[in-house]
Amino acid sequence: MAESHTSETTRLLRAWAAGDQAALEQLTPRVYQELRRIAGHYMRNERRDGSIQATALVHEVYLRLVDVNEVNWEHRAHFFAISATMMRHILLDRARRRIANKRGGQAKRLNLDEVPDLSWQRSHELSELDDALNALNQIDPRKARVIELRFFGGLSVEETAAVLSVSPDTVLRDWRLARAWLLAELGGKSDADK
Repeated sequence: MAESHTSETTRLLRAWAAGDQAALEQLTPRVYQELRRIAGHYMRNERRDGSIQATALVHEVYLRLVDVNEVNWEHRAHFFAISATMMRHILLDRARRRIANKRGGQAKRLNLDEVPDLSWQRSHELSELDDALNALNQIDPRKARVIELRFFGGLSVEETAAVLSVSPDTVLRDWRLARAWLLAELGGKSDADK
């Protein structure tokens, strides 16, 4: 049953990419709950100032997706990976605006030993993490993408492997190495260093 759901979602994504607006109308209710789950994952760690809700985040992503042209949707996980990336950028833009508005304050150290329970209670932390991910992307784009898909997008190891066209073992290895690199980049220390 889940396989036919995935296949139908992929078929609709491809039809939409080919210009079939009816496919978009059928696709929207199929993907909405999963987009809400991903947004909820983000919002669980977002500031509680009420500036954006999960539903508003999903709607903003939806509006951006509708404007996307010429995407060759490979499969369902590819769609959710792009959606998760958009959510990350929307929240990052909001965090950077908050930082620009406040100009000051002490940034809290970001502890990646707690991933995936990582908290972005402060906009500075999100900005620092994004800077570190961009630096990792210059060195090893796949490892940066693994962090983005698993942590930010909430994708499983198997979904991440499908998006990146690698094995689940490769995803797990990249996940461990990328986390260690980010810890070092952000100045954190693992329990072994204490």
